[in-house]
Amino acid sequence: MPPTDRNLRLDYIEFTVSDIAASKAFYAEAFGWTFTDYGPNYCEFSDGRMKGGFTTQGRPQPGGALVIIYADDLDKARRNVEDAGAPIVANHEFPGGRRFHFTDPDGYELAVWTQQ
Repeated sequence: MPPTDRNLRLDYIEFTVSDIAASKAFYAEAFGWTFTDYGPNYCEFSDGRMKGGFTTQGRPQPGGALVIIYADDLDKARRNVEDAGAPIVANHEFPGGRRFHFTDPDGYELAVWTQQ
């Protein structure tokens, strides 16, 4: 079988959440994500480039790999995250960019970065 353009690439992210509706509301407001429901315990999200899912089958367990979202306008993204109700927990500048970290309604820490 020949390799595909998806071979060895990050393809899907899944979060166990306590409330799918709350997660959908947060990510829709903060980032404009869209959703497809697959029953009462699963919802797929799309950011327009990548897909993932929210499931209530399990217990939320924040930690693990840091999911990082890119933003052309980091300050606007930060305002959107704060307006959606998430606390900012860290800010970093580094060679080539800057980013902030926040925690979502279930305590997952994510980051948003920009090259500017």
